[in-house]
Amino acid sequence: MKKGDTLFDDLQTSLKQAVAIRKGELGPSRVFKVETVDVKATREKTHLSQSEFARAIHVSVRTLQNWEQGHRNPTGPAAALLKIMANEPEMVVRALQAS
Repeated sequence: MKKGDTLFDDLQTSLKQAVAIRKGELGPSRVFKVETVDVKATREKTHLSQSEFARAIHVSVRTLQNWEQGHRNPTGPAAALLKIMANEPEMVVRALQAS
């Protein structure tokens, strides 16, 4: 058997497994769970308006609104900051206002 045949067979098997998983006939081998911060609840803990909160974390109000409405999710440093802010809102607000 040639190397290409093995790859093709592996791909074919994977596709069959994907179809079975989609139909509920087979469970996935692993599941990734991405936890997102409830941005609106986090902002409300700070007692800041949308514009004040957006200005404090250096994003546009529209970006904040997209996060709060679930149209987009924060990523990278913004996600990390919001996670910290969700747990320690007063400390983060003090730190951001001091800068």
